[in-house]
Amino acid sequence: MPRFIRTTAAVAGFGLVAAALAACTPVSEESAAEYPSDDIRLIIQADAGGGSDLSSRALAAELEKTLGGSVIPENMPGASGAKAMEYVADQEADGYTIGFAPVEIAMLNTTQNADVLPENYDFLGQIMNAPGVIAVGADSGIETVDDLIAAAEDGEVTVSNSGAGSIWEAASLGFAEAAGIDVTPVPYDGGAPAVSAAASGEVVASVSGVGEALAQQDSVRILAVMDEDAHPDLPDVPTANEALGTDGVVFGGWGGMYAPTGLPDEVHDTLESAVKDAVESDSYTQFQADAGNLVVYRSADEHQTFVEEQFDRFAELLG
Repeated sequence: MPRFIRTTAAVAGFGLVAAALAACTPVSEESAAEYPSDDIRLIIQADAGGGSDLSSRALAAELEKTLGGSVIPENMPGASGAKAMEYVADQEADGYTIGFAPVEIAMLNTTQNADVLPENYDFLGQIMNAPGVIAVGADSGIETVDDLIAAAEDGEVTVSNSGAGSIWEAASLGFAEAAGIDVTPVPYDGGAPAVSAAASGEVVASVSGVGEALAQQDSVRILAVMDEDAHPDLPDVPTANEALGTDGVVFGGWGGMYAPTGLPDEVHDTLESAVKDAVESDSYTQFQADAGNLVVYRSADEHQTFVEEQFDRFAELLG
C-alpha cells in the first residue's frame, strides 16, 4: 500500500476513535462553558395545576429569560413524588434535567423507604415556602389554640391533612407533640379538601398550607401559623410557637430546585445564578404573594445543608 494511503487511513481511523471517545465522555468543564446549548427539562413531581406545578412553571418562565433557552416543565406524578425524584437522580448530570424539590424530598426515604437521599442530588437553591397553618371550622366554637387543646383533653380530635406521609401529616404530629395532646390524623387527597373537611365539621381541625386555608377563610378560623414569624396576610394570627410557648413548631411546604449529583462546576454555577435571578424577579415574587406563599431564597450550599438537616429531623419525627 502506498505510504500516503496508509497515512490517510491511519488519520481517518484516529478520527473515528476520537469521535467514539467523545461520545462516551461526560460533560467537561470546557463544554460546560457553552451551557445551555439545548432545551432543559424541569421535572415536576405532581400533577398539573397544583402548587408544585404552578411554582415550577412560574420559575421556569423566569429561568428562560436568564439562560436564553427553553426550560420545559414535565409532570411526573407518582409515589408521593418519589417517582420523579428517583428518575432525576438517574439522569446524566449535565444540567439538562433538573427538578422541583418539595419538602417531601427530605421525607420519602423515611415514610416510603424510597431511594430519595440528599446525597443523590445537587441542590440549586430554595425558591419558596408555604407555612403550615392549623384551622378549624368557623362555626366550631374553637377560637384559640388553648380551646383546641382543651377539646383534645375532653375527647378525640381529628385533624385532616393532605395525605398519609405528607408534610401536613408530619406537621399535625409535630404540633400535637409540642402541645402535649393526642390527635388522629385523617388523610385527604390534597390540602384544599383537607381544609374543606374542617370547614364542614367532618373533622375537628385541619393542617394545610397557608394558601389553601386563605382560599377558604370565610369558612374556617385559622388558629396559628407554623412559622418563625407572623404571616403577612394574617398579621393578627399568632405563630404556633407563640401560642404554645415553645420554639419547635415550624413546618412549611418549602420547595427548591435540584439536579442529579455531580454537575460540572460551570453548569452548577450557571443554574444557581439563574435560580437566584428568577426568585428575585418581580413577576415571580408577585406570583408567590398572590398564592399566599413566601418567597424564601437559599443559595445552593445553604439549601443543600438545609435539606440534610430536614432529612434528619423527619427521620426522627416520622421514623
